[in-house]
Amino acid sequence: MTTAIINGTQVHVNEEGFLTNYDEWNEEIAKVLAANIGIDLTDEHWKVIRFLRDDFPTQGETATIRRTSTVGGFDIKQLFALFPQKPAKKMAYIAGLPKPRGCV
Repeated sequence: MTTAIINGTQVHVNEEGFLTNYDEWNEEIAKVLAANIGIDLTDEHWKVIRFLRDDFPTQGETATIRRTSTVGGFDIKQLFALFPQKPAKKMAYIAGLPKPRGCV
């Protein structure tokens, strides 16, 4: 397993840079990850990220766009606006979760 230093903290990541240990994530790391992909986090971003973080332990996998919309109550168009181009991948990356299996 590869490691990286993010915000002064050593974390485990996969070959694409996604964190692989749920417990190594924190909000300061999320801010750095978001900045790495050009996203300036707002309260709306945090709502989505917190939903993903809360949903992951119960589901055992990262929520898809469809689940985030249906269960989390987020509008799909809003998700695309908040996380342009590949929102599911970007949401998971910032939330410190594995890339979702499906795109919808």
